[in-house]
Amino acid sequence: MYAKADSSDTGIGICGWILTILSMIIAVATFPLSIFFCIKVVQEYERAVIFRLGRLLHGGSKGPGIFFILPCIENYTKVDLRTLTFDVPPQEVLTKDSVTVSVDAVVYYRVHNATVSVANVENAHHSTRLLAQTTLRNMLGTHNLHEILADRETISNTMQVIFK
Repeated sequence: MYAKADSSDTGIGICGWILTILSMIIAVATFPLSIFFCIKVVQEYERAVIFRLGRLLHGGSKGPGIFFILPCIENYTKVDLRTLTFDVPPQEVLTKDSVTVSVDAVVYYRVHNATVSVANVENAHHSTRLLAQTTLRNMLGTHNLHEILADRETISNTMQVIFK
């Protein structure tokens, strides 16, 4: 019987290890200069998602505080965890009773998991904008004009539940 090779490659491989060691040697050899490129600081309200040779480092996001980046083989993305806001531009919505209304909104959102935000979505902020616009149009399209005017608080709460 032949031994079956593990098809799930979770490591960086021999080439990755060689590049990592070479990068460490270069960082140590050029120590006074390389310190400016290797040491990074992340604020209290930020997290850094680190990729080594294109793979997500296990352990999730780093921060807050100081962390070490190996030049040339690691890159990182900072993610802001504070509550962000944006205005939804005026949307033309056709209500259930066939009345066209122009509505706008303000969206408040916060990233809870920095790793998922960077690794699973190309641009989380832009995606949130588009989702808010689509949800606004879809929600208001299912109500009559008098319901929209009278039940704004209920519609707002329903949209919050849909976003979660």
